[in-house]
Amino acid sequence: MSDLTVLRGRRILLGITGGIGAYKSAELARSFIRHGAQVSVVMTQSATRFISPLTMEALTHNPVGVDLFSLSDERAISHIERARWADIMVVAPATANYLAKSALGIADDLVTTITLAADCPQVVVPAMNSVMWSHSAVQENLEKIRARGVISVSPGYGELACGEEGPGRMADIELIVSAAAGCLQSGDLSGIRVLVTAGPTRETIDPVRFLSNRSSGKMGYALVRAAAERGAEVVLITGPTALEKPDRATVLEVITAEEMLMATKTEIEQCDWLIMSAAVSDFKPAAPLGSKIKKEGKEKLVLELTPNLDILKELKPHKGTKLFVGFAAETQDVLENAKAKLESKSLDIIVANDVTLEGSGFQSDNNKAQIIGRDGSLADLPLLPKRELADRILDNALGIWQSSG
Repeated sequence: MSDLTVLRGRRILLGITGGIGAYKSAELARSFIRHGAQVSVVMTQSATRFISPLTMEALTHNPVGVDLFSLSDERAISHIERARWADIMVVAPATANYLAKSALGIADDLVTTITLAADCPQVVVPAMNSVMWSHSAVQENLEKIRARGVISVSPGYGELACGEEGPGRMADIELIVSAAAGCLQSGDLSGIRVLVTAGPTRETIDPVRFLSNRSSGKMGYALVRAAAERGAEVVLITGPTALEKPDRATVLEVITAEEMLMATKTEIEQCDWLIMSAAVSDFKPAAPLGSKIKKEGKEKLVLELTPNLDILKELKPHKGTKLFVGFAAETQDVLENAKAKLESKSLDIIVANDVTLEGSGFQSDNNKAQIIGRDGSLADLPLLPKRELADRILDNALGIWQSSG
């Protein structure tokens, strides 16, 4: 979890839109205040149907903005001044309507206008019916917002106001508070050089065929962007992916496991952390062919494989005081296999996930993971966007790094 002490003295602009989750916004404001923050609230007209401005004003001891065209509000504090005042803006709940407007840059109420005017970190907390949440239009709008650097805190799973059960309820207060604190920790990785491996590797069978796996590289690329945004100097060693290369990292492209090993060995000495998120091929063809294999005259084909070198084991002699993070993509006995890998490869942290879970793992934008520390700590996380999970992993890594002196 993020260091919540960074909230002390910070100015938080809390935007509330018109969803049933608005009742939680009162407790969210109280939580921010308990951690030493100042809170100012702006609301849409629809939000006032769920919770009154008077309630929020009593809790925050600050005027609440509702009407974009209120002359009295503009005289006291304009929407531009509110935007400039804030260290961070949190919109909770964020309805499907708000996400659509934000994605398109529409500013037709006080909350959406301030969203465009605020030059500070922003966090959105979507909350809505589960069918709405899973609609492609909502997900596309959210992806557009995330691409601009906005952090989203995914909805929780459970019973909804409509009586249905599924994803869509506003996230727990502590998760929202932690996400806001994480945004304000920008720069907490300054001075740390992080080496990240990402994507799959490919092993040649013949000039037109290769062995590989389902990795898209999304988790590794999310880690690169998160670390760079938090001030780290980042080196990315990537296997073949269709992803746009991060512009705030040194990028080295490789294809095979052997190439990834050689590049990692070269870079590791200048790095403080190694985050090994690449899905490296465990096996390779024993004798790659120089010409294309033809099927004519063959009833079957036997392909002989030989084990690839284990990159993490090869890097053991280089560890020293460096922090090593590994990943365990499993299909069964997830915790047991991950803990065994943690020990055998001298890792400080391992991130375990069951790749058979629907909507998680390879090629997905989300991941449900367990973060296991060498000290025996275990964080069992819900299904999260990979960018959000990246910050959780970095939070854990930073905690271990700081405690080790």
